[in-house]
Amino acid sequence: MAHTHTASRVEGNQQRLMATLAVTVTVFIIEVVAAFITDSLALLTDAGHMLTDVSVLVASTITAILMRRKPNSTRTWGWARLEVITAACGALVLLFVGIYALFEAGMRLFGDSETAISDVRLLLFVGILGLVANIVSITILSSQRGDNMNMKAAFLEVMNDALGSVAVVASALVMLTTGWGKFDAIAGGIIALMMIPRAIKLLHNAVRVLLEETPQGLDLDEVRKHLESVPRVVAVHDLHASTVSTGLPILMAHVVVENGLTMEDGAAILKQLQDCLREHFPVSVPHTTFQLEPEGYDSPSAGEMHR
Repeated sequence: MAHTHTASRVEGNQQRLMATLAVTVTVFIIEVVAAFITDSLALLTDAGHMLTDVSVLVASTITAILMRRKPNSTRTWGWARLEVITAACGALVLLFVGIYALFEAGMRLFGDSETAISDVRLLLFVGILGLVANIVSITILSSQRGDNMNMKAAFLEVMNDALGSVAVVASALVMLTTGWGKFDAIAGGIIALMMIPRAIKLLHNAVRVLLEETPQGLDLDEVRKHLESVPRVVAVHDLHASTVSTGLPILMAHVVVENGLTMEDGAAILKQLQDCLREHFPVSVPHTTFQLEPEGYDSPSAGEMHR
């Protein structure tokens, strides 16, 4: 029953992500076309922002689909790392668009040329359409945003893009009421300023995973103390922790134990070590690999890669 429930939940996540992706891609295409028609920087920047949403949703959808596939001898972790690579690429695109939009906003605000918006009403219509689409996507994802980090990331992407749509609508309303065309550049700059820090954070998080850094919230010094406090454990060395993909931290260690232990003793120690990593730290690590070594064993890897 538990397996059936999990499978149906994964399938439900996949369907919600695909529905959100369909809505987002449709609005993205409309925004790009309208941005070129109206020459609106705010709308073009929001379209770039939405392009990142599309990449994240594609990664999330692919991850949800591939999560249903079992690893094989070639891909022992399946396709889990694809999510991280796609997130890094999306962050680079978002950073490029944000920097370009910020530069273009400055040129339009302080440059000599006056860039007029050709159709403010079309800008307003597309901005409202984008906002409505984001609200629809938020509604689709909200019920299962807490299922895993994958769903949460997709939900936060759409929430953030909704702010960009609000800026587009505000820009169109200001220009309709005041006739000041340069407010579009201000709105584009505001959206860019929201994009750039998020792009840097996304890229930083992706690089942390790709460099196999210790998962955030997991202190290896504390982990070592807990492991060495397990009865009949003498020392711990070659302690490594990393993240395969979102929500999949792993840990491995060589554990030196007292001599003369039986197989039953070793099994009991292993259970205590595994329970420790699952329950004692802010980051639960259910996937662990421990190599038990008798006291006095000269491990050739001791001290080579880790203290």
